[in-house]
Amino acid sequence: MFGLQAEACFDAAHFLAGHSGACRNLHGHRWRIVAELRGGELAAGGSGRDMLVDFAGLKQQLRALAAEFDHKLIYEAGTLRPATLAALREEDFALAELPFRPTAERLAQYFYHRLQADGLMVARVTVYETPENCAAYWEAE
Repeated sequence: MFGLQAEACFDAAHFLAGHSGACRNLHGHRWRIVAELRGGELAAGGSGRDMLVDFAGLKQQLRALAAEFDHKLIYEAGTLRPATLAALREEDFALAELPFRPTAERLAQYFYHRLQADGLMVARVTVYETPENCAAYWEAE
């Protein structure tokens, strides 16, 4: 088996609606996405010969995912009052609505599936909220 990993970062705010701790309040992170790919065969020909995946393409895909959330407020659909959303939009704040609670665990799963849908051989995605705290998602084999 061969494996490789690449990463991208973004800055964004979030809150965890219904959480009993401090994370129920709006706060920000320097998020870091680490994608690990795995495969048994390297490309046989072309410019990607003897590569599992070209790092340039992988980095581009990761950066594009990170850019979707960079400098935005990430929130779960239905957790902000319509008046709050209207006020944020009126102030031209950048928002990223998701159908799930924006925990590191769920973001790792989300990024995993997005990269997988792009045809990558994703083995695991790890999302860091801080340099010391991360969550990972992978699927059972």
